[in-house]
Amino acid sequence: MNPSYTQRIQDVYPHLHIQDVEIDSIGQNNDVLIVNQTLVFRFPKYAASLKAMIRETQLLNGIKTKVTLPIPNPMYVSFDDMQVGKMFMGYPLIEGQPLWTEDLLPHRNSNIEDRVAEQLVEFLVQLHAVEINEWIADDTNIVNVHEEMSELYTQIQDQLFRYIRPDAQEEISSNFTRFLNNPANHDIRPTCIHGDFGTSNILWSPEKGRITGIIDFGGSGIGDPAYDLAGILSGYGQEFFEKCIAMYPDGDQIAERVHFYRSTFALQEALHGVIHQDAEAFEAGMRDFR
Repeated sequence: MNPSYTQRIQDVYPHLHIQDVEIDSIGQNNDVLIVNQTLVFRFPKYAASLKAMIRETQLLNGIKTKVTLPIPNPMYVSFDDMQVGKMFMGYPLIEGQPLWTEDLLPHRNSNIEDRVAEQLVEFLVQLHAVEINEWIADDTNIVNVHEEMSELYTQIQDQLFRYIRPDAQEEISSNFTRFLNNPANHDIRPTCIHGDFGTSNILWSPEKGRITGIIDFGGSGIGDPAYDLAGILSGYGQEFFEKCIAMYPDGDQIAERVHFYRSTFALQEALHGVIHQDAEAFEAGMRDFR
């Protein structure tokens, strides 16, 4: 963690009285500081994440009236100097703690589980319905989902296959070939998506048994709405996913894509490790493929 982060915040916001600072080390792409136990400041770790933070801030400002669950409200920004260690975004802390997999397990087939599922699906339906032109800065962010997955497959072959055992290579190739050769996947209608709808970014109150907010929109953009539902499948398992997909409009039509995206998550983590020389991410992603 860069010790100059606190000084940078103070330089940009001299009237902000900083009494204490906590370091949150969960973020993969950002260093996170909790200031005065009430404010969250995020500093991109990599140059590639700088523009993403601007896009994230635009998105948050564009959707805050469109979704009912609390999301970060960027009240503090420093975008003038686009350098790692200089650029940041800050927002009031959202109450709650991450809804880890083990937190939901004791509530299987309960009213609490039903309420959580309803809240998550409602949020995704609202997010996926946001008009793209309400927040997108320019058309360079428009994506073709099929092309994006084709490029991902090429990256995995070029950068990861050398580390992957042969039978796992065959399974990966089969999954990608089946997805890429399906005519229905050539014309997926992209929507606004969260992009990292995993357990660490879903906050809840154990006492109230409710979701209290959604955080970390750094991976947000335009993509296949099924990708967000894959986060639910990955984080909370097949049974809870089935409950959610049954509530999602025309969920049965995207379920197959959800499972495909889920199969790519660990590989994407390993790729992140290769690209950013993050040994921990690489090892975590490769664990089941060696």
